[in-house]
Amino acid sequence: MNALRTAADRLRAAIANGQGPADSDAAATIIESGAQAALAAGARGSLRPVLNATGVVIHTNLGRAPIAPVALERLAAIAAGYSNLEYDLAEGTRGSRTVHAESLLTTLTGAEAAVVVNNNAAALLLILTALANGREVVISRGELVEIGGGFRVPDVMRQSGATLREVGTTNRTRTNDYTATVSKATALFLRVHPSNFRIEGFTERPSLAELVTAGRAMGVPVVDNIGSGCLLDELAGEPSVHASIAAGVDLVCFSGDKLLGGPQCGIIAGRKALVEPLRAHPLMRAVRVDKLTFAILEATLAEYVAGRASSTVPVQRMLHATAAEIETRAMALGGQLAARGWQIALMSGSSAVGGGSAPGLGLPTVLLSISRGAESAAATEAWLRTLDPPIVARIEDDRVVLDLRTVLPEQDKTLADLLSRT
Repeated sequence: MNALRTAADRLRAAIANGQGPADSDAAATIIESGAQAALAAGARGSLRPVLNATGVVIHTNLGRAPIAPVALERLAAIAAGYSNLEYDLAEGTRGSRTVHAESLLTTLTGAEAAVVVNNNAAALLLILTALANGREVVISRGELVEIGGGFRVPDVMRQSGATLREVGTTNRTRTNDYTATVSKATALFLRVHPSNFRIEGFTERPSLAELVTAGRAMGVPVVDNIGSGCLLDELAGEPSVHASIAAGVDLVCFSGDKLLGGPQCGIIAGRKALVEPLRAHPLMRAVRVDKLTFAILEATLAEYVAGRASSTVPVQRMLHATAAEIETRAMALGGQLAARGWQIALMSGSSAVGGGSAPGLGLPTVLLSISRGAESAAATEAWLRTLDPPIVARIEDDRVVLDLRTVLPEQDKTLADLLSRT
């Protein structure tokens, strides 16, 4: 009824403006172009798949990492029935969900233990609450970052009950800045990777190994929040999880849906003596993940263990794609669109890693510029978003451009079909 009323109201307004249909067509207009469309939209829900042609690989607004096909298969198998989420099959008794994915994570990172929570902010909150509540956490002023969506590291730290102890300056912090603050109240040295910005010029920052050495000398554990979750050592400027563990940090925390290319989650890895208190803390109940997250995460991690991730995990495939490979696809698509009346051109460009990872790092790509007649770039870009599924592109130099780095190769036909509806 609401859909009918809304459609009728719109028709009345159109008639009042002299734009309505003939009287005999009014009922059909209400039902076909108004109510049916509203009902279909309501039944469809607000979350929709889109084609990401922006060239931003880890696009937070577009859901970050696409999931690997093998992980989707695992998800379907686990979601379709019951599982041993909290059941010990060997003992026939209740088990703990916090053990899932741990063996894969320790194999990949070299850590003694690991635990998974619902995102990296939750990981940091759990660490600080369990290990530093009522005590001090030492952090460089240059690492007090905002992690997106208005959430700031100092705000997360305050919620934990820990006291923030800032040291150094925005651009220069030394090892003795940390050690000079140590007292009985000191719980942790916290290092935060400034993943969404860079400070250049007159700067200084202790290496991770230097901070670990200082922490051990003072009896203070070191926590490394690297954010992006790089499990490979190939991306310039991004610290890898394995390197953090190898440097001797006590705990490292990172995201599962950024460079790792899995589901939204936060992962904590490190010394067993510090992971176990996190596993047992009451807050763990509030930040734990479900069977669906574990299913996707374990299947994704298994691809890394097998050495296949660069070709099977979509985020890694996109990051490893060459400009030549993208150009070949762009030329094929451009040829199809030209036959449909589009004006097309190929141009060199740059893709972005996104997701607060590798700021300033451009990935060489080839862009496909598209236009039709005298239509403005803004109008074309808006039209692309009305398609089903919508195409999200970008405007560069007053031209709509498609970067196929972030369009899965198997989506090329869908993209061509949609753009043929001129």
